[in-house]
Amino acid sequence: MTIAEVAKRYGITPDTLRYYERIKLLPKIARTAGGIRRYGEEDCRWVEYIKCMRSAGVSVETLVEYVSLFHQGKETIPARKRLLLEQREQILARIQELNDVLARLDWKLDGYEERMLKYEEKLK
Repeated sequence: MTIAEVAKRYGITPDTLRYYERIKLLPKIARTAGGIRRYGEEDCRWVEYIKCMRSAGVSVETLVEYVSLFHQGKETIPARKRLLLEQREQILARIQELNDVLARLDWKLDGYEERMLKYEEKLK
């Protein structure tokens, strides 16, 4: 597959794919004699994996570290798991922040006419 086909298939830009390759999230992609990238099925599995991890909230920096550890072998399994546990904690913290924001918005909506409109009148 070409970079354009892979980008379309996974809903990301060719620039993102080049970036992932440059920072070594993707393996070195094979090229034609003319220098055009040719993505194989294994390459596409890596793209899928990266998209999955990113959609789970794993940062690019953490993912780079994780993939580097992966390539070092099975002895890095505890370190990889630790990275994922840290990401999990960060996601839980973000969820709590969002729940706090939601609770505040709900409070504002509950008394919108009584509190918010009176407050907004003072802003004029």
